[in-house]
Amino acid sequence: MDASAEQIANAREHPGVEYRTAPAEATGLPDNSVDALTVGQALHWFDIERFGAEVRRVLAPDGLLVCVSYGLCEVVPGVDAVVESLYGDILERYWPPERALVESGYEGIELPGTTLAAPELSMSLEWSTDDMLGYLRTWSAAKRYRQAQGQDAVALIEERLRGAWGSGPRPVRWPLTVIARRLGG
Repeated sequence: MDASAEQIANAREHPGVEYRTAPAEATGLPDNSVDALTVGQALHWFDIERFGAEVRRVLAPDGLLVCVSYGLCEVVPGVDAVVESLYGDILERYWPPERALVESGYEGIELPGTTLAAPELSMSLEWSTDDMLGYLRTWSAAKRYRQAQGQDAVALIEERLRGAWGSGPRPVRWPLTVIARRLGG
């Protein structure tokens, strides 16, 4: 489920998955019909109070809510420094205010249920320099920069990134923030 019809249109079809376009705060799902509800890299966009009410409505007794997000990736110190300069120095004023919630690990967001301990998790890929540059261009702040400045912010760091990267693929790792909550029965 996603509020964006464009995101749903890009989803890979799977016979065991039903895709829906709906906001997280008004899913249209029946009461107490969901055993587990997951949110991936989106909690900071929600109206938290309305989302919490929807969670309480749709989750079954003892239902599980898991919210996952990630911040900056990690490669090697030299690459990380170039990415951080793009993120903080060049794009700082182009990030939406909600980005601060991701940076804080969703600290202070009140969600229904009892907190469960979550393991430390990360996701990782093997990427080339071109893969990384393509990813950086998908950042919302990079898109806002291009609209405002008429140029590609990533091009400003491309040469430095290529120099720090070296040749060949590298592992790229994103530490995950995981918030797990269980509703009472």
